[in-house]
Amino acid sequence: MPKLDQSLLSGLPPFSLLQPQQIREILDHAVSRRYEEGATIFREGHDADRFYLLLDGYLRVVRTTPGGDQIIVLHISPGQLFGIAPALQRATYPATSIAAAESIALSWPAGLWPEFVSSYPGFATESYKTLGQRLGQIQETLTEMATQAVEKRIACALLRMANQSGRKTAEGIEIAFPVTRQNISEMTGTTLHTVSRLLSAWQKDGVVQSTRKHIVVTDPHRLVILSGIQS
Repeated sequence: MPKLDQSLLSGLPPFSLLQPQQIREILDHAVSRRYEEGATIFREGHDADRFYLLLDGYLRVVRTTPGGDQIIVLHISPGQLFGIAPALQRATYPATSIAAAESIALSWPAGLWPEFVSSYPGFATESYKTLGQRLGQIQETLTEMATQAVEKRIACALLRMANQSGRKTAEGIEIAFPVTRQNISEMTGTTLHTVSRLLSAWQKDGVVQSTRKHIVVTDPHRLVILSGIQS
């Protein structure tokens, strides 16, 4: 691939504490690839042969329950590492990664992880910080699914996506990547019918605008109240 300018990556967490030459050394080992919306980048349980950095787009991280249900536990934003099974001392991926929108990612052979961690302390510090934050987000999502009423779960899921990727429009805060009602049901452990019923009611009340694969939060304050989050 054409050489990436390391200055484009210097502000991203894995690289922010590194010198330009160190970033160049890491990038020289990278492969770049584009993924269409809906493409699976890797699957839960498969050999973790590479780890990745998302340059552009958004990803869904999906886990399969013992009963075979799919749960979306996380979304990955640009500038974040993912597929970092070596950081968990795992030989297989703990979840499936799917492109929520057209995406571009860099990747490296998993065998380079120990070398990067030992040779570039700043890379290690930022990577493990990201891992800790992500595990906390997953725990928060699973706790919501186990303890909260469905209306609150759906409101929390919409707020989380709006906070992560939202862009201001004339109508409100638009979630920047395509999201379907089926996706939301998989994020919240509820049925498609329940998601459709609540989104239709909230649209009638002016809280959201929901069309095919497109959601705008038109009244964020009302959604916060519905979520039960203390402001």
